[in-house]
Amino acid sequence: MESASPKDDSSSAKSTETSFSFGMVDVFLFSVIIGLLSYWFFFRKKKEEIPEFAKIQTPVGAQSTNEGSFIEKMKKTGKNIVVFYGSQTGTAEEFANRLAKDSQRYGMRGMSADPEEYDLSDLSRLSEIEKALAVFCMATYGEGDPTDNAQDFYDWLQESDSDLSGIKYAVFGLGNKTYEHFNAMGKYVDQRLEELGAQRIFELGLGDDDGNLEEDFITWREQFWPAVCEHFGVEATGDECSIRQYELVVHTDISASKVYTGEMGRLKSYENQKPPFDAKNPFLAPVSVNRKLNQGGERHLMHLELDITGSKIRYESGDHIAVYPANDTSLVNQLGEILGADLDTVISLNNLDEESNKKHPFPCPTSYRTALTHYLDITNPPRTNVLYELAQYATDPSEQERMRQMASSSAEGKALYVSWVVEPRRNILAILQDMPSLRPPIDHVCELLPRLQARYYSIASTSKVHPNSVHICAVVVEYTTKTGRVNKGVATNWLKNKEPNENGHKSPVPMYVRKSQFRLPFKSSTPVLMVGPGTGIAPFMGFIQERGWLKQQGKEVGDTVLYYGCRHKEEDYLYKDELAQFLRDGALSQLNVAFSRDQPQKIYVQHLLKQNKESVWKLIHEGNGHIYVCGDARNMARDVQNTFYEIVAELGKMSQQQAVDYVKKLMTKGRYSLDVWS
Repeated sequence: MESASPKDDSSSAKSTETSFSFGMVDVFLFSVIIGLLSYWFFFRKKKEEIPEFAKIQTPVGAQSTNEGSFIEKMKKTGKNIVVFYGSQTGTAEEFANRLAKDSQRYGMRGMSADPEEYDLSDLSRLSEIEKALAVFCMATYGEGDPTDNAQDFYDWLQESDSDLSGIKYAVFGLGNKTYEHFNAMGKYVDQRLEELGAQRIFELGLGDDDGNLEEDFITWREQFWPAVCEHFGVEATGDECSIRQYELVVHTDISASKVYTGEMGRLKSYENQKPPFDAKNPFLAPVSVNRKLNQGGERHLMHLELDITGSKIRYESGDHIAVYPANDTSLVNQLGEILGADLDTVISLNNLDEESNKKHPFPCPTSYRTALTHYLDITNPPRTNVLYELAQYATDPSEQERMRQMASSSAEGKALYVSWVVEPRRNILAILQDMPSLRPPIDHVCELLPRLQARYYSIASTSKVHPNSVHICAVVVEYTTKTGRVNKGVATNWLKNKEPNENGHKSPVPMYVRKSQFRLPFKSSTPVLMVGPGTGIAPFMGFIQERGWLKQQGKEVGDTVLYYGCRHKEEDYLYKDELAQFLRDGALSQLNVAFSRDQPQKIYVQHLLKQNKESVWKLIHEGNGHIYVCGDARNMARDVQNTFYEIVAELGKMSQQQAVDYVKKLMTKGRYSLDVWS
């Protein structure tokens, strides 16, 4: 507003100047010059003092390194190995930390690094550091995509024409063979770095989470380090030793306002919620609906609705909701009891490497109870590095030897780890219970356990119809292990017990939305064919709701065809009434349901697809329809894909290879989309 007045005044002056004589113009200009000179004379000293305000003292170390340069950081801290990680669930980060820690055994110094925090174009400068090596632990997310924190790095690799000659590197990929694009990110990084001129010093490692990812990593790692030694002319300085990364600080007199109670990022962010909401700042969404979907059977299938009113969270059909669960209180208490710890002790674990970006393994200061409830994974079998580090605390020599053997890279050790830890699904509590002499300090356990990760669910609603709520469809995980223990899925059991307005209190769920590529066609007139048995129906509830809404808006909507499957019609037919209503309203053009166990022979969705092959082929080939598959990756998605190959080959009169190429082309064009899990 203030800047508008002078503009108006000056334009007014210009419009009236023409009515004055030439002499008045001279007087005016002279006055302006005198005014400017006076201003300069009286106020120039203040202008000269302005730079003084910039000389505010910065905190010690704040200007020590260029925060965006990992090269400067490596130089300053004497590191010569940088291990970057692309991690969605924390495993790649964990592997990167282990490799960085390994380097000390070889007279080298390593650091793990999140590519999101650095400028990766600096990679070309790595040769400025003597005996320097870049290692990449890269997980593949979804259908061949980079993880969220590696997206910028992936984009840079695609666009960059940097000369990486003289740069030494190695890559370990983390993937899952049940997915179409197995280890796509690891393969791409390995290939692209070579194309840019970098030198691979050890072969690409391909870890398979459908098999034994830990064993794949150990096998690669035990061959990787000898290759590093040979390449750089260094030798191992001794046996692997236990080196603490964090020091314990116990807070005996600290204000509660300074203690984390489960927040993921900003302290007290759960008390004072501010958008935007993301992985480091989740929104506390109250549960407004929690109902059981199945009518019978041993399983518990549920539908939840989370209220996002006022959060400014926006989502599209096909997106994922990420939920931060809490561990079972009983497990946490048992851990505290067996370790002889006061769980309400407030502590901080501070990184001994003061230059590390990661100051703490989880938000600190906090209590042991909060750490074990909200921040640490206490239900999955611990990895071998955890066993190795904890072995020293076993007072029984045979138990200590057993722990060290399971953590070794010998064939016997690997087999023992699989048979004693992985297959019986022994978590940290079960290991402590079955090894009576093993009683490590609780702070070391907390240092070693991986972070409790967010769980992702396909959203079962559309914001077009439900702008203020996000719907989840999930099955509660619970099973008996080989040791007779009952293991429960962390998130699903936690969600199961979230009752709306319990005792007058809201039951909040920390959540955020992760964008997906699983999208309805841009043109609503394009027909869609959806295949989603079991809880794989989730995203299609959103799709059908949206197609119905578009129809109500008067838009031309193509055929909306669903292939759904469950075990028994009268037991676990999810959303039975809603689907029937969609069919009546015309939101759903065709509903095909396979009840796999209602007859002697099993009938699955792929059998119905084959049965309706003519209409399926017509929708794909003549209607240019889009295919969507959601659910189990290991069996269902593969069987469905093979069925499409058969239909295309038969009705398109193609060879098997031509049919495969046809379907792959649909995938490339975005006409065959997958949202699957293993």
